Amino acid sequence: MKVDFWQLSRDPAEKVVSMIAARVLDQGERLLVVSADEARRKAISKALWDAETGNFLANGDAADPHAARQPILLSERCEGSNGASHVIFADGNWQEPEGFERAFLLFDEATLEAARGVWRALDGTGGLERSFFRQDDGKWTRIA
Repeated sequence: MKVDFWQLSRDPAEKVVSMIAARVLDQGERLLVVSADEARRKAISKALWDAETGNFLANGDAADPHAARQPILLSERCEGSNGASHVIFADGNWQEPEGFERAFLLFDEATLEAARGVWRALDGTGGLERSFFRQDDGKWTRIA
């Protein structure tokens, strides 16, 4: 499994989730977006349907009927009933991503220490590839 750590600085989680989601769907994969905060999930859903950016990425909440049909599912728990192979933890809170091929942990200053703890905890885990991305002048750069 691959785990990508994305340090948010300039862009909000909603914008970054939208960018990653478009790439995941372009690869023919499904996505689960996890956040305990209902308001954040609603903001992410709105960003995924944003006409200004040209994103029209179909999504739905895990509690909605027909959630399993959604290519992008928004949930408070790491349970991909839509058959997702990728998961984004949009609130900086890590949950064990069992059964996923790739996980993205988005974190900001408030969740920085927790993200460092997850990075250290995953160090040396067999079959796991970690990457770290940071935003510099609007461009995302892989640091490690």
